[in-house]
Amino acid sequence: MNTYAATTNDTTVQAVSNSTLAKAAELVGRIMLATIFLIAGLGKITAYAGTAGYMAAMGVPGMLLPLVIATEVLGGIAIILGYRTRLTAFLLAGFTLLAGLIFHHNFADQMQMIMFLKNIAIAGAFLLLVARGAGHWSLDHKAGRQ
Repeated sequence: MNTYAATTNDTTVQAVSNSTLAKAAELVGRIMLATIFLIAGLGKITAYAGTAGYMAAMGVPGMLLPLVIATEVLGGIAIILGYRTRLTAFLLAGFTLLAGLIFHHNFADQMQMIMFLKNIAIAGAFLLLVARGAGHWSLDHKAGRQ
């Protein structure tokens, strides 16, 4: 059991990392992080031609769109379920950084800079999953991969 302690006014406060609150936070955090990928991937299916055209305009072959959709949808589901989380999070961190560099590289445009920084933040969250794993309420934990 991992514990973290802090002393404040001679009172020791302990927060146990495998408490129900921590377990719920890990699960909700994974869901929140993965939702953007799940929604984006499903949106690309419904706007396939437009997305392929946008990708081509940015120098990315439209024929890669099925791979992008699979990465977002399957990766999002895997993160939500906590399945092969460290590997999936590592791959999605790279995917997110690459997407940011390709699609949000016009740093003179403030909105593009914000979108790029959003990608950096998301990649950072994925790297935390790489380091810490999915947590207790996950398929990885049930399989002993935590």
